[in-house]
Amino acid sequence: MIVVRSPLRISLGGGATDMPAYYQKYGGFLIAGAIDKYIYISLHPAFEEKIILKYSELENVDKIDEIKHPLFRESFKLLGINAKGLEITSLADIPAGTGLGSSGAFLVALLKSLHMYKGDFITKSELAEEACRIEIDILKDPVGKQDQYSSSFGGITCFEFKKDNTVDAYPLKISQETMFELEDNLLLFFTGFHRRSYTTLKEQYDKSVVDDLEMTDNLHFTKELGLRTKVALENNQLDVFANLMNEHWHHKKKRSKNMSNDKINEYFEVGLRSGAYAGKVIGAGGGGFIMFYAENKRSLRKAMQELGVKEVRFRFDFEGTKSVLWT
Repeated sequence: MIVVRSPLRISLGGGATDMPAYYQKYGGFLIAGAIDKYIYISLHPAFEEKIILKYSELENVDKIDEIKHPLFRESFKLLGINAKGLEITSLADIPAGTGLGSSGAFLVALLKSLHMYKGDFITKSELAEEACRIEIDILKDPVGKQDQYSSSFGGITCFEFKKDNTVDAYPLKISQETMFELEDNLLLFFTGFHRRSYTTLKEQYDKSVVDDLEMTDNLHFTKELGLRTKVALENNQLDVFANLMNEHWHHKKKRSKNMSNDKINEYFEVGLRSGAYAGKVIGAGGGGFIMFYAENKRSLRKAMQELGVKEVRFRFDFEGTKSVLWT
């Protein structure tokens, strides 16, 4: 049996500049933090000569082409694996559609487990890029490279997305004290809304392809916010980081009318009145998790609890995608 886990992630600055339609023209930059909430993939021989896949659905098929789940299907094809006689199960600490990069984490965990099954060694960069190839090049999904790279590498990591499609990844030079403060003062609350990111991301992708001026200027500014966030965190300027987080959310909402809704706006208003200095929705928006930065955490938690909003506490993950069992 093989069991692999991949961390989910939060974006700390520069999010959305990782999409090819933007970075292939201008280059992208963002900072992401992997967190200790995981996607797990277990792989072991099946009792029957079938392909058995267990996720939110159950598939029991004879041929790879019969698989409905595109990430499973294309992973088997890309690696040239005859999946007959395999049973693969996916489990998650946090459900999909909540903005924490679950599809990217799922895919890198799946690919890692399949490479282990084949007896292959693969680097973190190769693993992330293989996942990007499936989602972006093969399936033509309007997604970026943040989720796959953040999950594969782990840590609080800076990613530079180059025009030639290469990616430079390096750890943020953050002090341990600042890292602990950041962990303590960032709070995640689930809005109660699951959403598909496709519509919002497709809107951004389409506008970037045709060089829509408003979208391009927005992403230029977002990249600049990411670079300024890097400086703030490396200099222990968490008050500056909080201000940049608010700016990021303000500009993020301009990219799509689907980014927020009345309920999310209410949560923000209550949060900012109750001890939060800053906040933003994680991921493509429209639901999922709100992330607040707050030093008066007791007041914020009390206010969110009264609204019936669930908190998910986290720490940063510094291991990335890894095997946790191999027998």
